[in-house]
Amino acid sequence: MGDEESRGSLAAMIGSTAQDYLKTIYKLRDSDGLVSPSLVAERLAVSPPAVTKMVRRLVELNLVRIERGQRIALTPAGEKIALEVIRHHRLLELYLKEALGYSWDQVDAEAERLEHHISEDFEDRIDALLGYPTHDPHGDPIPTRDGVLPADSHHRLTSLEPGEEAVIRRVRDGDPELLRYIGSLGLFPDTAIQMVRKEPFGGPLRVRVGGRECAIGREVGDSVFVDLVSTGDEPVHRKEATDVGSGSA
Repeated sequence: MGDEESRGSLAAMIGSTAQDYLKTIYKLRDSDGLVSPSLVAERLAVSPPAVTKMVRRLVELNLVRIERGQRIALTPAGEKIALEVIRHHRLLELYLKEALGYSWDQVDAEAERLEHHISEDFEDRIDALLGYPTHDPHGDPIPTRDGVLPADSHHRLTSLEPGEEAVIRRVRDGDPELLRYIGSLGLFPDTAIQMVRKEPFGGPLRVRVGGRECAIGREVGDSVFVDLVSTGDEPVHRKEATDVGSGSA
């Protein structure tokens, strides 16, 4: 079987539901590469017995394995499929926005419906048409054709201190209504932002975007991820925890 024929052949064989499980396991796994069945059930809105049944099938296909505490881990083959589905999803999101005029709050649901049904040739044509992009409309990294997801760790906007400047890199895309609100504030990827003031006792954040100052809630601030910049526009590295870009795809 040639490379073009083999790419995606196993993914197509296992079906869209199993692909969704692999993608979800990939996105939910912790720093050890593990995730609990209950968390998978919660994210997919299915029953624990349904998860048990699917995981058993995926184990038989050597796509997942069961580790300590009955937690789930992807095998290399399972991770490859998960990344291929994520690649389809994020390329489709960008295509829907750039070529078809969808807004950034509409593309996730539409891409979710299409991601299992495009061929590898169609994927390659979208990739070329878009100029081989590295990020989707929300700033999430697009896995490469070879199944590599670039490192993409950023600070939450809420971690900025007054006076600090940053560039927005990624916005969580799981809630269309929240995305519309974030967009109305101009908080798009690659936009410069400055923390002006943080009101005490969990109050709003005062930020400056595009020459204007506005107040945003902490929930919004936790949904926006940034790279800090120094006076010389060089990234500032901190030791506190950062969030790895995974988006909702």
